[in-house]
Amino acid sequence: MQDSGANESTDASGSTYWVETLGCPKNEVDSHKLIGTLMADGMVAADSPEHADLVVVNTCAFIEEARQESIDTVLALEESMRVDAEIVVTGCMAERYGSELAEALPEVDAVAGFGVPVTLGTKGIRSDEPPAFDLLRLPRPPSESPWAYVKIAEGCDRNCGFCAIPTFRGPQRSRTIDDICNEVDDLGAQEIVLVAQDLAAFGRDQGQGARSIIPLVQQVAERVPWVRLLYLYPSDLTDALIDTIAGTGVPYYDLSLQHVSPPLMRRMRRWGNGEKFMDRIDAIRTRHETAAFRSNFIVGYPGETEADHDALLDFVGSARLDWCGFFAYSAETGTYAFDLDGQVPRELMNERLAELSELQDAITQEKRDELIGTDVRVLVDKPGVARSHREAPEIDGIIAVPHDLTVGEFATVTITGAIGPDLSADLSDS
Repeated sequence: MQDSGANESTDASGSTYWVETLGCPKNEVDSHKLIGTLMADGMVAADSPEHADLVVVNTCAFIEEARQESIDTVLALEESMRVDAEIVVTGCMAERYGSELAEALPEVDAVAGFGVPVTLGTKGIRSDEPPAFDLLRLPRPPSESPWAYVKIAEGCDRNCGFCAIPTFRGPQRSRTIDDICNEVDDLGAQEIVLVAQDLAAFGRDQGQGARSIIPLVQQVAERVPWVRLLYLYPSDLTDALIDTIAGTGVPYYDLSLQHVSPPLMRRMRRWGNGEKFMDRIDAIRTRHETAAFRSNFIVGYPGETEADHDALLDFVGSARLDWCGFFAYSAETGTYAFDLDGQVPRELMNERLAELSELQDAITQEKRDELIGTDVRVLVDKPGVARSHREAPEIDGIIAVPHDLTVGEFATVTITGAIGPDLSADLSDS
């Protein structure tokens, strides 16, 4: 990796690395960029962290549970490493907490934020070192699976009451369409999953207008059979974008809703409410009857009343989304909601989470059962495992298929069974 000038680096040629990734798909892209740079420096992948000369932990700092998982992972890896190996912490925790994290984890050799070199012989680097390169625009190796995440922008210009991401990821920085398409070509994947903190805002920071996401999706769709979009704000879901998504062959709508109660949405500093969301979902289903939906909701945001919770329960029951995630509110330093009144007791949060999860689990099961006997087009991810347009990789359920189907190819299968979120299928006769 390039030298920041702050430390002398040793010759990494022939040394081995292990990269442990925590958190969201955007972190996975960052890790692939780091791997590409480590490989360019002559390093090779180790078969386990115990055999690596350099262990890199790409951390998540979105909520408290994610931060604790990151710390636990660092400590567990440090204990299992060789005594002469080095461990570097990077990612969101390194960027957000910097020197504070370094002091709390004396076991690590370096804490390196975004754009700070990660390589052997860089002990002492801390997150306040000046970036030496732009991680967003680094090359990466070809995809090892039939699908790949592609990050189209970094940062976020929104000011949601619960989210600290803008404080350490910064304002939105969009890549160029040409840069993204070049990466898509190099990855060699059959499905490209576009990710960003605010996908539909792509290009606004470059003066490209509010709908530059549409030509981007269209150009990526010319290169690969499937294009999937993750994390769309409902306020930006126009008819043109809806039709563009459906035209990719993957009518999958991952909507960032967070809640439905009007007073709570205002407290969250978010657009919309349950009625507006249902209108959009119904309109999509009318236009594209095979559309699949995913969303996430925050439970226990400060001020959430029983009436607010009941409104969310009613919405979940009526919307019948294919997939839902429910997360307990986490008070994040530097956010609007951090010291808001009306804090919800954790015990009550857990009760509400359980109630919502039970409801959605039943809906997901029913929607999976409805697919039994139907023919669907799938992409084979690995022997015996495939997905249709309804399942995002690593997030939703899978479809068990015959093991002799070729990895990386598309096939038409008949759904024969459903167990929870997962389906089973045989090769279609038609």
